Amino acid sequence: MPAPKALSSLSAMIASAFVAQLLISQTAFAQATVDPNARAGDAGRPAPAAQRGIGPDLDAWWQDAVFYEVFVRSFADSTAGPLAGDGIGDLRGLIERLDYLNDGDATTDTDLGVTALWLMPIMESPSYHGYDVTDYRRVDPDYGTNEDFLELIEACEQRGIRVILDLVLNHCSREHPWFVEAAGDPDSPKRDWFTFEENRPDWKGPWNQPVWHKVPGADDHYYGVFWAGMPDLNYRNPEVTREMIDVTRFWIEEMGAHGFRLDAIRHLIEEGRVQSSTPATHRWLKMYHDEVKKIDEDVFLVGEIWSDTDDVSRYVGDQMDAAFEFDLANKIIEGLRVGRGKPIAVHMHRLTASYPHGMYATFLRNHDQNRTVHELGGDVEAAKLAASIQFAMPGVPFIYYGEELGMSASKPDPDLRTPMQWDAGEGAGFTTGTAWKAPKTDHSTVNVAAQMDDAGSMLSHYRRLVRARQGSDALRIGSLSKRFVEDPRILIWVREHEGEQVLCVFNTADERLPLGDLPLDSELGASLIGGRDGVPDELEARGAWIVEVLD
Repeated sequence: MPAPKALSSLSAMIASAFVAQLLISQTAFAQATVDPNARAGDAGRPAPAAQRGIGPDLDAWWQDAVFYEVFVRSFADSTAGPLAGDGIGDLRGLIERLDYLNDGDATTDTDLGVTALWLMPIMESPSYHGYDVTDYRRVDPDYGTNEDFLELIEACEQRGIRVILDLVLNHCSREHPWFVEAAGDPDSPKRDWFTFEENRPDWKGPWNQPVWHKVPGADDHYYGVFWAGMPDLNYRNPEVTREMIDVTRFWIEEMGAHGFRLDAIRHLIEEGRVQSSTPATHRWLKMYHDEVKKIDEDVFLVGEIWSDTDDVSRYVGDQMDAAFEFDLANKIIEGLRVGRGKPIAVHMHRLTASYPHGMYATFLRNHDQNRTVHELGGDVEAAKLAASIQFAMPGVPFIYYGEELGMSASKPDPDLRTPMQWDAGEGAGFTTGTAWKAPKTDHSTVNVAAQMDDAGSMLSHYRRLVRARQGSDALRIGSLSKRFVEDPRILIWVREHEGEQVLCVFNTADERLPLGDLPLDSELGASLIGGRDGVPDELEARGAWIVEVLD
């Protein structure tokens, strides 16, 4: 493995100056709250991005991208090489299955058509999920080697696919050598890379959880906001900042990553009683954003801020290129569950007031949430409609692996991350061995092979959505204007860019509805999705029509 490059002296000076300012401004850390909703107030925090005069970069590559979230452990076990048939998905297995995602041939329509991948953690870790890292510069041996990752990057670039990595900045593993040294030696230089207290504080974390954990074999305690296995890194220490910028540089310059999904970033730096979304966290992320863009201005940073829209939008612009819109995902599911478009329409107003146009990431479910089909009570048509609404909206779309098949699952978390269902065979086509976790029992009917040639399948629906979006500037980057209809079960809006207009009509109810007069003077052209020309007089239950508007 290539040796990591040293951080530039300029970057080191910037990081040191930033941390010095942070130390001066910060109150004592040994105060907190048991309030599960506690976070920083507005004082010292950025305003929502739409109020800061930030404009979107519509020419950035991610504005054209459709992302696919991959849990490598569960996607595909390789069929050749040292890890073949071991029951664990790996990087070579992913390479073998890339043609399913995008075959690189614009004349075919059998691949899904995605143009970017988000890989959940692939760095060395003792856990199945990888969010507790023990080596930030090494691919976990379960998944292969750094050389395998370089081959993946090359294979993806041949197909027009970019790759972003999950980067866990907030914490590492308690098995990481940094923490082992810090916990075992109070005089170690690594001691201040974490937060220790001799006497355990009597307060809890931001959702009323234990955050102080006893050091084995000692009397002192360390801070870890998620659990004992994940001690938080201390970004008040400039050495930690320099190290993590250097880790970022390594994956960009040495390994070819095109960006990062930044995990749990609202918890980076605690201030007094507040342990999430603090002014210090925002300041650090702005510094980090600037340093990353100096390494490569085309690197994409998308943040996980699992919070409401007001909070999330404060990270966008000068800290993140985009952030995941959790409230929007929930409103789409909620609206379809009750058969009403109003929750979705109301939240769209909030998005416009909170973000510059399209500077957020849209998704339906991710690896921490019950899958869409489960949330919608097994209603596959409702799940198709949810995807249609997502792809017709502004924002950068993300698909969690298996959502395009209608895979269904509910918590606990490992059950949300079961093997990809490729076929009806015993191992679901995922492995020739014994899978690390058994595939869902419905893989006999819900799988790629069964849906590949079925025009009415969920997979075919997603393929149409991806191609409709990629074939339309209006759907990718166009403005959005909502249209009023009296029936609250119907949603209508128009996307427009440089004269191209697309009408988007959705029936959220589980019954047919009369559409009435459309609020348009122009004629309607061929549908981009929906399998028909124009819009009918009556909307099918859970129906979606995304239609080109002609002058």
